[in-house]
Amino acid sequence: MFLSIAISLLLTQAQQTTPQLRGFRTAPALFQQNCGTCHGTQGSPSISALQEYTPERLYESLTIGKMKEQAANLTDVQKRTIAEFLAARPSRTAAGDMKNMTNRCSSNPSMTDPASGPAWNGWGAGSQNARFQTASAAGLSADQVPKLKLKWAFGVPNAAEMHSQPAVASGRVFFGSDAAYLYSLDAKTGCVYWSFQADAGIRSAPIITAIKGQASTGYAVYFVDVLTRVYALDAQTGKLLWKVKAGDHPRAKSTGSPTVYDGRIYVPVSSMETTTGAVLTYECCTFRGHVVALDANTGRRIWRTFVIQEEPKPRGKNKNGVTLWGPSGGSVWNAPTIDAKRKRLYVGTGNAYTSPAAEGTDSVIAMELDTGKIVWQHQEYKGDAFISACRASGEPGDNCPDKLGPDYDFGGSALILHTRPDGRDVLIAGSKGGVTLALDLDQNGAVLWRTNLADRPPSAAGLIVFGGASDGNTVYYGLNQPGGGVAAVQLSDGSRKWTTTRMAPNGQGHPAAISGIPGVVFTQSMDGMLRGLSTADGKVIWEYNTVREYESVNGVPAKGGSMGQAGATVAGGMLFLGSGYGTGNSINGNALLAFGPE
Repeated sequence: MFLSIAISLLLTQAQQTTPQLRGFRTAPALFQQNCGTCHGTQGSPSISALQEYTPERLYESLTIGKMKEQAANLTDVQKRTIAEFLAARPSRTAAGDMKNMTNRCSSNPSMTDPASGPAWNGWGAGSQNARFQTASAAGLSADQVPKLKLKWAFGVPNAAEMHSQPAVASGRVFFGSDAAYLYSLDAKTGCVYWSFQADAGIRSAPIITAIKGQASTGYAVYFVDVLTRVYALDAQTGKLLWKVKAGDHPRAKSTGSPTVYDGRIYVPVSSMETTTGAVLTYECCTFRGHVVALDANTGRRIWRTFVIQEEPKPRGKNKNGVTLWGPSGGSVWNAPTIDAKRKRLYVGTGNAYTSPAAEGTDSVIAMELDTGKIVWQHQEYKGDAFISACRASGEPGDNCPDKLGPDYDFGGSALILHTRPDGRDVLIAGSKGGVTLALDLDQNGAVLWRTNLADRPPSAAGLIVFGGASDGNTVYYGLNQPGGGVAAVQLSDGSRKWTTTRMAPNGQGHPAAISGIPGVVFTQSMDGMLRGLSTADGKVIWEYNTVREYESVNGVPAKGGSMGQAGATVAGGMLFLGSGYGTGNSINGNALLAFGPE
């Protein structure tokens, strides 16, 4: 999985301020090396039980409580890192409460129907994940893009990075933070209507829609925290309506956004085994990627489907005598795509963790909406087993796969469903290996065309990472390669319409998701640049450097940085995005930015 995306919530912040932590590649490995043997899947208490505690309670246990003796050789920073890793949020989160901000809205008028006005809902601006906004919903024309100016900036309290893509509905902006808060802001002014403290950090894009059976509540906002807890809040007030946990595996994580459709919420589930699997005390590996369907009104589980059908079994022991398991892997960390016509759901899957790589990994999979039954699957890459920590410290043939990688999964790139001008329904997929393909939905996923956008084999970081946008004729992908770039591919035959390269002089790429409006696509880069490109020829018509300090509307110091995951959202004449997240050598930040034309 792309550079251990699932675990970057808090470690990066700790590494920047605490040099002694730089010897540990990941917080999960730090936990496994010091605590995992006793608190594993079947430990007492298990890691799942520990994840229910606050970081303050866990830190107390390690310093003056029951685990003081066992943690005696750990530094204070390491103890705090383990506590915050388990809880998946930082300590001292009271600063995130709206009560501590200077820009509380003076009133909270009744929300209008989210479906009746301009909106960018969820990850893909609709359940088909096209990430392309209509002219009426965008309220922003191509001619106005060069006139975009910063209208306001919001500083996210106690945040290490910016993950959650903002959603826009009913004139409000909803987004989450890695410090475990969800916010509702006024889109025009940035004043805050309410804040809600979740149990763990939030990576997912919120979704706002009608809900039934919840007394006077008409509209709910749905999101998932990184420990797979799914929440439904009253969108008007932020009151909790229900909360359930989607992932049962002790290392399950939620790194993708859910999709809500026809009274159900579909949740993709990934894991952290890719970061702990190389540690010789860990029984690698038992997680299988899956999708969970819940009743959106109540949270009741309707079905769960694993993308790898075979259950893990013992496959021997490593040199430490620890039992090894398989098959495993196939994380789902992209937003499910809905096919209302065929009553199906589509997801892309990740690489295997163990060899041999099972069917269902590095695949596009179709499931029945009603039951979750797998209808068909297309495996693009075979034999791709990858555990990220094996690159630095693993021993092939032990916990690590005999052949590592190449890690060419479908990553965070949500599949795009379109009806082409010729009437054929196609599913467009982009992989980290640089291949984009069109699958025929009337022929059980038969490949219509396949285009390789890679000039040379990509590294494990991937070429197409968090996906593209499509206007129905052309799909646009950011290229995560030295210097970055964007490629425009025609849906009719897979030919390139144009390619823009060398957009980032410092050599950093464009892994973040592309977003579009008629005539313009927006791209973000790891060097912090936001750009608008003409869909006609790829020429830059507007750009803005987000790497700077901002005077925020809420009185919290704000700083922009890399943009390596979520894309811009456009609705009601404004553009919103978070600045300050990347992987590897990136610039962290905590700014939510709002732009509008002069």
